[in-house]
Amino acid sequence: MTITLSTQSPTTGDLIIPFRQTDALADQLISLAPQLGLPANVLQRDFTAGAKEVLVSYGPNGQKTSLLGLGTDPKQMDWLRTFRKFFFDQKSKLPAQLSIDLTAVDGTVVEGVVLGVRGGGYDLKLYQTDKADAPFFFSEAGALTLYVQETELATAQEALIRGEAIAQTQLQMLDLMNAPANYKNPQTLADWTVASGKQYNYTVTILDKAELERQKLGALLSVSQGSAVPPVLIIAEYKPEGIDNPRTVGLVGKGVTFDTGGISIKSSANMHLMKSDMGGAAAVLGTVEVAAKLKLPIHVIGIVPSTENSTDGRSTKPGDVITAYSGKTIEIIDTDAEGRVILADGLGYMVRNFQPEVLIDLATLTGSVIAALGYHAAGLFTSNDSLAAQLTESANQTGEQIWRLPVWDAYLEDIKSDVADVKNYSGKPLAGSISAAKFLEFFSEKHPAWAHLDIAGMAFADTEFGSQKNATGFGIRLLIDYLQRLIVEKR
Repeated sequence: MTITLSTQSPTTGDLIIPFRQTDALADQLISLAPQLGLPANVLQRDFTAGAKEVLVSYGPNGQKTSLLGLGTDPKQMDWLRTFRKFFFDQKSKLPAQLSIDLTAVDGTVVEGVVLGVRGGGYDLKLYQTDKADAPFFFSEAGALTLYVQETELATAQEALIRGEAIAQTQLQMLDLMNAPANYKNPQTLADWTVASGKQYNYTVTILDKAELERQKLGALLSVSQGSAVPPVLIIAEYKPEGIDNPRTVGLVGKGVTFDTGGISIKSSANMHLMKSDMGGAAAVLGTVEVAAKLKLPIHVIGIVPSTENSTDGRSTKPGDVITAYSGKTIEIIDTDAEGRVILADGLGYMVRNFQPEVLIDLATLTGSVIAALGYHAAGLFTSNDSLAAQLTESANQTGEQIWRLPVWDAYLEDIKSDVADVKNYSGKPLAGSISAAKFLEFFSEKHPAWAHLDIAGMAFADTEFGSQKNATGFGIRLLIDYLQRLIVEKR
């Protein structure tokens, strides 16, 4: 399906018109009523433009017009979710050609619309043998025209390019996250990144198990010991051409492709959802690809330590002491707190080999952050107020919400070990996400602009795609918006 922009007024074919609840709504509906063949009072009675409200009408010429409500003050996420739900619900009924009238709004909304439309075509039935062909609208024959004002065309074009770049990458990340462990392992992530790097001209380096052993990434290796599948460290580096001294951002993402908990094994309830424990990796790899697609004038390095956390006689055991890449020792209290352990090597490798100006790690790390924030926000941990403010601005813009939690040094007591430099788990049923963040901060080596995003409640969630939790692609839009803010700030 192709998406194009036009400044001509739509005259024929099925049409979608979004509306906001504003003082102008009544006049807008009065002017639209003759086109729909409806009395104005009936239209005003039956459509109030409430969030996700839909009214479908057939005009005198047979044209189908769908009115979509967006509520009073829709943000980008509202546009995205409204259009995603509509296109997902209506996908089997959509014609090959369709138009959306955006002439009453500014061109920036195009990004959310495009993300919603593309997302609405997602199909979770990845492995069903009787899976139907893609709906005609979402096939190569489909065509969507977005009508905008002439004065908004340039803005809309930028938003379209950005929306398309993010959407296509995000859909691939959904497939990777939703794939079960027998279809996905660390090498799968490595292969995807290598292919992406070749396509979009950025550098990819894969450290295999032998190289990990040679360079002594002991934390990552320790988590992988119980799995027959070898670990990898994925390094994806996008460096813009022709830019002198660009700002450098390092992103580190947890890439556990399946998590049993190891010796500290999880209960069987919902363990099947642990195929999703690579949400941080998806955000990091997706962000690097989108940055390369858009040719952003900023240097982005993504590092993903990737492994399974499985159980056998070789598994790391509670009480073991391991040595991380940084040379620091870790006492393993709980093998199910493995994400922070592999991130210790990811952070250490990033700091010592790339020295980024900004360092951000993302991980589906703790159930504790879900207990604190539910499924509406990721946890943000940083001692850098400026970085916190910038990330929060990006969260507010994209609707990928975050909430700052403390990283006071009082919590260092929770990771003190009697026998090693630190321990990986406090053993206490409280402040779990904070003590995990303090552990990661230790391995950031006092980086002045470090932030940790615990996305456990956001990377896998309830959506219209299925009856159980599935991937969201959380973090890519947030990080791309943040990178673009840094670029503007640099100028």
